[in-house]
Amino acid sequence: MQRLIGALTLLLLLGLVATRILLMRRTGLKAVYFANIDRTDVLIPPFALLYVYIVIAAPLRLPPVSEQELFHSEVLSWVGVFLCVLGLVLFLLSLVSFGTSFRVGIDTHRPGALITTGVFALSRNPIYVAFWIVLLGQFLIFPNWILLAYLPGAAWLFHRQVLREEEFLRKHYGPAYAQYCNRVRRYL
Repeated sequence: MQRLIGALTLLLLLGLVATRILLMRRTGLKAVYFANIDRTDVLIPPFALLYVYIVIAAPLRLPPVSEQELFHSEVLSWVGVFLCVLGLVLFLLSLVSFGTSFRVGIDTHRPGALITTGVFALSRNPIYVAFWIVLLGQFLIFPNWILLAYLPGAAWLFHRQVLREEEFLRKHYGPAYAQYCNRVRRYL
């Protein structure tokens, strides 16, 4: 059951992103600016697809990439489910707060409004926090060395992107963004 919930969480996250992108496209807003700043970001999708396969393979009984489990704990698996649901809820609240300012990547031409309300009043980067919470939850559900390696890798990639976004936001929003940074922490 936990593995199914872990896989569904990932599918729901991807579905929410895709839905938001399509809804924004209908209103004439482009929401995807992936790899505009750094072309090496195109190396990320193969690793993301491997991650998706690892999480989806178990409940669908597809051939696993690794059968080695680092531990087996029913309790930790349910903690993982809780973290997945928590991350999914935080992600959904982030999308609602973001409104039409949501982007995948940095939109230097039409960035939208600076969002400082909703969950953005608690964290400047609730979407990245949500993703990392889900990744941690999925590791507890699928405790293999590959997903363990994804945890620091994802943290590094998220932080790298946050620093890029902060640089842009400082330049674009100036003092308003600086005041926001003084009030609200980067992550938690």
